[in-house]
Amino acid sequence: MKVLIGSTGSVATIKLSELVDQLKNSNFEVQVVATECAKHFLSRQTINCKVWVDDDEWNLWKERGDPVLHIDLRKWADILVVAPLDANSLAKIAQGICDNLLTCTVRAWDLKKPLLFCPAMNTYMWNHPLTAEHILKLKSFGYIEIPCVSKTLVCGDSGVGAMAEIKTIVDEVLNMSQKLA
Repeated sequence: MKVLIGSTGSVATIKLSELVDQLKNSNFEVQVVATECAKHFLSRQTINCKVWVDDDEWNLWKERGDPVLHIDLRKWADILVVAPLDANSLAKIAQGICDNLLTCTVRAWDLKKPLLFCPAMNTYMWNHPLTAEHILKLKSFGYIEIPCVSKTLVCGDSGVGAMAEIKTIVDEVLNMSQKLA
């Protein structure tokens, strides 16, 4: 089973390596799409799989007939997990904006395949009324939320907004893969 992870500009991206390793240890093939903002948090990590970035989309395509990466990735993956999903990318996806490799992949996603999303943002961002609207919009597409949790955030604030634990995410992917088998 093939899992594509979309990683966005939340500080929770520091847990990406652990998520990839645990999914691979559970016998999933894994690839990652990282947004430009996610790259800021990846610079000190070793990710044990292919990591795609925006430039890859344009470097692969030169003329008609060349690969279109966001389409190839949606065909390759059985499950898409957006972890972490920051407020910016949440808003973009909810509004259908396609301005990077990840949002194009999500927009082209086959709605018959599972898409799991793991919000991660500051408590004040989480509590903003737009966030609830955007979450509902994603759920209306059939996307599955793995809810964020309450704890002390990296910024020092305490409250809801931290990405779900890696074990919770992996367990949900395992559960989804069993339904697909």
